[in-house]
Amino acid sequence: MITDSVCPDVSSRMKTLVAFLFLGSLGLAWCNPEPGAFNIARTGEASQSSDYQTAKPVGYASKAIDSVKDTNWYNGFCTHTNKEPSPWWRLDMKRRYKVNTVVVTGRSDGAMERLMGAEVRIGYSPDNNNPVCGKVTQITDPTTTFSCDEMEGQYVSVVIPGRSEFLHLCEVEVYGHPMTECCAF
Repeated sequence: MITDSVCPDVSSRMKTLVAFLFLGSLGLAWCNPEPGAFNIARTGEASQSSDYQTAKPVGYASKAIDSVKDTNWYNGFCTHTNKEPSPWWRLDMKRRYKVNTVVVTGRSDGAMERLMGAEVRIGYSPDNNNPVCGKVTQITDPTTTFSCDEMEGQYVSVVIPGRSEFLHLCEVEVYGHPMTECCAF
């Protein structure tokens, strides 16, 4: 089962498109970023609960926002925490945003199932105690896209709550727009 905020796969989209064409407008919002949209994550600062270290590579948090979508951990482009209770990865976007879409890409080299149950959270708390945009409820592809419907915040985090696990991410993309701040007159 997929939660409401997770974008449907291509076959689901085709079924929805057919239903749309024959039944009229269903109010469906596609959740892929618009072509040419700016990835907010690239200008932020990433941190995580721990850094898994082997001789090589080391799974630093910043690897999830380096624009390299290589999903093989052994090539050195993915984050990786130690196995620990409720591991987390967090992006500080450095200002307030309305977030429309978050794209999370994990590993494809035999450890995709570790992301099961991971939550994407968005808000103003640097402690990851923010509202949940969506949750990984099935693993069929290393990339999961979440529609966050203009959730507001400065922080985006990926957390695996309630169990001891490794957390590894190969890329996290965030799309939305800055919140405008206006002065009082």
